[in-house]
Order: sequence, then C-alpha cells, then structure tokens
Amino acid sequence: MRANENLAIIGKQVILVPYEKEHVPKYHEWMKSPFLQEMTGSEPLSLDEEYAMQQSWRNDNDKCTFIVLSKDPNTEVKNSDLQDTNRMIGDVNFYLNNTDNPHEAELEVMIAEQQYAGKGVATEVLHLMMQYAVNDIGVDDFVVRIKDTNNASIHIFENKLGFKETERAPVFKEVTLRRSVCDDLKASLNQWTSHANRIKYALE
Repeated sequence: MRANENLAIIGKQVILVPYEKEHVPKYHEWMKSPFLQEMTGSEPLSLDEEYAMQQSWRNDNDKCTFIVLSKDPNTEVKNSDLQDTNRMIGDVNFYLNNTDNPHEAELEVMIAEQQYAGKGVATEVLHLMMQYAVNDIGVDDFVVRIKDTNNASIHIFENKLGFKETERAPVFKEVTLRRSVCDDLKASLNQWTSHANRIKYALE
C-alpha cells in the first residue's frame, strides 16, 4: 500500500517504518525459523520471492505493512535510526481482503526478536497500527486469525484490545477473534497513542 510509503510512526518502545527492499534480507532470515513459520502460518520463500513479496506489499492497495524498529524510550530519534536495519524486531500488517466488507482489516503482528517478547512491545505496535488503520484508511472492523497454541497473542487481543472469539477451526488449529470499531475504541486508540509522533519517512 502506497498510503504509508512516506510515513514513520514513533512510539515509546518502537518505530514503525514502511517495508523497504533494504529490510528484506533480515526478514528473510527471520522467516527461516520453523517457530515463526508455525506462529504466522507462513511458508518459507526464496530470497527472490521475498523481494517480490516486498514489492507486492508496497504496490497493492489491499494490504499495508510496517517494519517494527526498536527504540530507546529515553533517546530522541534521529533520521539515521529510521534507516538502521539492525533495529528491526518484527513487522505488523493488515489485509483488506473481505469482499463483503471492504472496510474490514485482518491484522497480523510478529515480534521476531524474542528478547523483545513479553515487554508490551506487540501491544504498542498494535495500538499504533490500529489507530493508523482507523484514522487514515477508514477501517471499521478488525479480525485476527491466530494459531490456537499462540496463547500470548490471544491474550493480547482478548485482554488488552477487547477482541472476542468468534470461531475455532480445529482442522487448521486456528482461532478467530473480532472487534468492531466504535466510539469507545476510537477514544481508547487516541488515548493509547497520544504519545506517538509522525514524521516523514524518506530513504537517504
């Protein structure tokens, strides 16, 4: 999605930046992990396929992704930080793939660097992404499909974000959770992201 190609969103613990070709090699290494493949329901791709996928994420209007960079909460962000691939810790994305409801977004988040797990990073990333999806893209419903063994992710969506389970698919070992956008959610998202800043993103 080109809507976010020049946008960086700065939070407390993270920075969201557009997915660029410079990010592909590290992303490709992440996705060699059987654990991450299982948790994300992904198949391993060749490096060339990964570059093609990055271009698809950039150009297709029905999907949006940000790379998640680590951020020191007490340090001012410099432009060089936005370009530092060593700061990569995961990604977050959504698909607009429901033909019956073009304003429904299917969310996915991955914190690939395990030293950042369990520290509220994924929750902040989702706050920032959901606020962007609602305010900038006009999303009015969210859905997630999560492996039924991924208890940490299910906990975030149910207990931190107010999603409700609507379906279980034992064959796929998958649970579906949903949340509609309402005034209360909009107010919460604005409160949760009140610390965030947006700056122009441009490769040097």
